[in-house]
Amino acid sequence: MQIGLIGLGRMGGNMRDRLRAAGHEVVGYDPRPEVSDVGSLDELAAALTSPRVVWVMVPSGDPTRSTVTTLSQTLSAGDLVIDGGNSRYTDDGPNAELLDAKGIGYVDCGVSGGIWGKDNGYGLMAGGSDEHIAQAMPIFDALRPEGPREEGFAHAGPVGAGHFSKMVHNGIEYGLMQAYAEGFELMQATELITDVPAVVQAWSRGTVVRSWLLDLLVNALRQDADLSELEGYVDDSGEGRWTLEEAIRHAVPLPVISAALFARFSSRQDESPAMKAVAALRHQFGGHAVKASGPTGAPGDKAGPSSGTGSTGDAAGPSSGTGSAGG
Repeated sequence: MQIGLIGLGRMGGNMRDRLRAAGHEVVGYDPRPEVSDVGSLDELAAALTSPRVVWVMVPSGDPTRSTVTTLSQTLSAGDLVIDGGNSRYTDDGPNAELLDAKGIGYVDCGVSGGIWGKDNGYGLMAGGSDEHIAQAMPIFDALRPEGPREEGFAHAGPVGAGHFSKMVHNGIEYGLMQAYAEGFELMQATELITDVPAVVQAWSRGTVVRSWLLDLLVNALRQDADLSELEGYVDDSGEGRWTLEEAIRHAVPLPVISAALFARFSSRQDESPAMKAVAALRHQFGGHAVKASGPTGAPGDKAGPSSGTGSTGDAAGPSSGTGSAGG
């Protein structure tokens, strides 16, 4: 089968390789001429035989919307556009309407697998009509992992369902990564465990917490046993925030995912004003020791308890930040 693929970055380039290995003809376009098969979207459309299938794998938001707009002017009735990026599901309806006015189909497809998908296959969650899903099924079958179709592919529902599913998937990912990270930090904090990487690796077989994410943490610890070469700064690409916004809209409690997202926010603060306020309050009401900030930002001497003030709160424990082992 022929397919046009727009966006040949880390995932798009690997997807092109996997599709070609499965026997499909892929015409790829990317602004970088050194990786592109054609010089423009017009050339990409001209290189494909109708009815054409074009997969868009570019950053979410304006880049995707702009690409879909261009394709609405370049493709013809009967063609199909698949958005495989991490677009917000609310963008899918307008994209589908724009293309439908020209007789062009639209499918949104959440894609999971990262840089490992080229060899292991990608988890796919698609939204669209039965007709359009069937039109693209040879492509989905080539990209998904080997084995039963339902274990790597889902027709999640109408347009928007694929990206909604991927949004929830990524929100769950936040919580899983945070739980592993917190367990890692706790084991590092105790003197009882002398080989934390060995414990994490032991969890990877036969335990209820085994997972591919855990395998990736094992790989990371093999390269850097205490993760000392990394900074504890963790960004987020948007899906966690979108998940929480939808949870609020539907009144669905997501305490784990919300805490994981807020932990990422905390990781970006060199010094947290909120935690300074907590320290000040604990000192005021309970006389708990506080650390004064030195001239270079290093902790200064501990201030002693206020005279005549008894402790009414919990005992002060060590201050510890929470890092994430995931990206």
